[in-house]
Amino acid sequence: MKVIVTVFVAVLAWAPMLTQAQGGAADVAVVIDELVAANRILAAQGILPGYGHVSVRHPANPNRYFMSRSLAPELVTTGDIVEYNLDSDAVDSTAYPGYLERFIHGEIYKTRPDVMAVVHNHSPMVISFGIGTTPLRPVFHQAAFFLDGIPVWDYRDFGTADGALVNTPERGRAMALALADRPIVMMKNHGVAIVGSTLPMVVGRSITLEQNAEMQSAALARGDEITYLEFEKETMGSDFLRAWNLWKLQIGAAAR
Repeated sequence: MKVIVTVFVAVLAWAPMLTQAQGGAADVAVVIDELVAANRILAAQGILPGYGHVSVRHPANPNRYFMSRSLAPELVTTGDIVEYNLDSDAVDSTAYPGYLERFIHGEIYKTRPDVMAVVHNHSPMVISFGIGTTPLRPVFHQAAFFLDGIPVWDYRDFGTADGALVNTPERGRAMALALADRPIVMMKNHGVAIVGSTLPMVVGRSITLEQNAEMQSAALARGDEITYLEFEKETMGSDFLRAWNLWKLQIGAAAR
C-alpha cells in the first residue's frame, strides 16, 4: 500500500508538466498557478526583478496564451493573469492593461508551434553580451541548449526614433524571425527572449543563461583562454523538472 500511495503522489506531481508538454486539455487553473509560480521564481532568482515577463500557451487552444497584466513579476497572482490571442489582444476587452512588449510572445507563438512558454528578461550579464562583439557561448553542461549559437535582433533595423522596445506586431514578427528555430534570441542593448516546450524548461533556461554569462564574463575578465562546451547534439537539453519543484518550494508555492 505504501508503494502504491508513493507512486500515486509522484504521478500527481508530474501530471501538470506532462499534459502541458503534450499540449493536451490540461486544467487551465493548474497552468495559471504554474505561470504565477514562474513569475515568482524568476523574480526570486533575479531574472525578472520588477521588469520582464513570462507567458504560457493555452493548454487546450494553441491560438491563445496567458500572461500577467502589466505588473512587477514579484507581485503577480492568479487574478492578474490575462488571456490573449496570438495578435496579443486581450480576449476580455475589460482586462487590465498588458505589457507593452506582449508582441514578443504572440509573434513567437505564431511562428513556433513547438513553443509552449516564453520569457523576456533583462538579466544584466546576458545584456552585456548584447552590447559588444564577444558572443555568449556555453561554458558548462547545463547550457548545452544553446550550443548552436544565439542570433541577435537589432532594434536599429527599425530606426532609432522609437527606441528599442518590441512594442508593435511588426517588431515582434521581425524578432520571431530572428529567433528562427533557436531557443534564444539576443536583443541588442535590451535583453533576451527565451523559449521552451514547458514552463519549467523556459524558467530553467533563463536562470542557466544568466549563470553561463556570469561564468564566461569572469573567465574573460581574468584573461583566460576559455574551454567552451563541446557536446554531441544528441546529448543536449534539460527539462529542469528536478529543480522546478525545489524552486516552487523556495517561493512558498505548493507543489501540485
